[in-house]
Amino acid sequence: MSLRVRLSLILGSAFIVIWVLAAAWMLRDLRQQMMFSLDQRLVASARMVAGLIDQLPQPLAAKGQEAHFSADQFSVPDGMACQVSSLRGEILASNHKHDGAMDDQRSGFRDQTIDGASWRTFTYNHGDVRITTADRHMEREALNQSILLAASAPVLMALLGSLGLVWIGLGKGLAPLNRMRDALRRRRADSVEPLRVAGLPSELQPLLDTQNQLFLRIAQTIERERRLTDDAAHELRSPLTAIKTHLQVARMTDGAIREQALEHAEQGADRMHRTLEQLLMLARVEGSLSFDDGVQCSAEQVARQAVQDAGGGDNRRILLRLPDEAAQVYLGMPAPLAVAALRNLLDNALRHGGDAAVELEVQARDGQVGFLVRDHGPGIPEEDLQHLTERFWRNGQSGGCGLGLAIVQAIVQRCAGSLRFDSQADGLRVWLQVPARPAG
Repeated sequence: MSLRVRLSLILGSAFIVIWVLAAAWMLRDLRQQMMFSLDQRLVASARMVAGLIDQLPQPLAAKGQEAHFSADQFSVPDGMACQVSSLRGEILASNHKHDGAMDDQRSGFRDQTIDGASWRTFTYNHGDVRITTADRHMEREALNQSILLAASAPVLMALLGSLGLVWIGLGKGLAPLNRMRDALRRRRADSVEPLRVAGLPSELQPLLDTQNQLFLRIAQTIERERRLTDDAAHELRSPLTAIKTHLQVARMTDGAIREQALEHAEQGADRMHRTLEQLLMLARVEGSLSFDDGVQCSAEQVARQAVQDAGGGDNRRILLRLPDEAAQVYLGMPAPLAVAALRNLLDNALRHGGDAAVELEVQARDGQVGFLVRDHGPGIPEEDLQHLTERFWRNGQSGGCGLGLAIVQAIVQRCAGSLRFDSQADGLRVWLQVPARPAG
């Protein structure tokens, strides 16, 4: 079922229920007013007859007990009966042509059955006579039904017109959504450009923005996959070539040369292994894979784990400074990412800091946890600081794969942290700041 049909059914049903209730209320009130008007006509007719009796030159009783008058003589409307009787019950005058007499012993309105027909009567005491006016229920109901039918026709036409307008209005209102559908249908299957649809109402603009954000994430995912493929092809080509060359040399030689060639091949395999690990880590960090294992780690635990993993297990040159509150401050990010970022910073400092010690200082303040990593190497030129987090950028003859700081930058962007570099004459200072988990 289409959205237009569904909305039309819902709104149409609501319109029908409301209009039917309103019409029933209106017709009920109209019927009551109609019956009240007919009753007032009986009252007015009775008083009019009383006025005519007062104008007679002689009393009505002198005309005889069997006097009958026409409706014109009484000036009573057609279809209405009138009877004048004395207080003793004698009928003095009547335009009622049937044998049965109307019961006039009680004044006011009554419902009577006369000659098998139902009548509505009104009795009015005037002097020494009683005046009774009456009309048939059948005629009253016929008049009432004709009026109700005439009043119902405009209501029915208004209801049908409202349903038609609802159908047309829904078609016009859903036109922007149809334009979005047509724009999506015309796109190529591999297109990730933002969708542009002019003239959208404010209610559909969030849907368009969300759709474009989805296209942006898809484009970023495709770009990450392409970069991973390109980077792997670029970085693994050289180690594979070197390994193949060294293995060929080892196959053709013996002795020390063969052992040296095998050692170089092993080193190339280790480098390729590290590069693959770093590439996979970078792809996972930039992707949507979750690292949250549900375990809370304090700043002290993260720092000690990073120190233990840094330098391939050779962490004797790392000097760790921890404040007293480091064990009670927990990080607001997955512990594996925090350890990986800090370990890469320490590896970079150990690789470029010479033989001097590397300092790691932990600070906690204002809902943030800061890790300061400082080496005592030659530092980095000011113009090269902006390239430190680029993929595969190396400073001079660095033996790394050029992905460590790029991974740190990706972790910082994912976890809403910050990364700053400060190169001085006595070494490079790197400030890694990550959010802390709120207390409680």
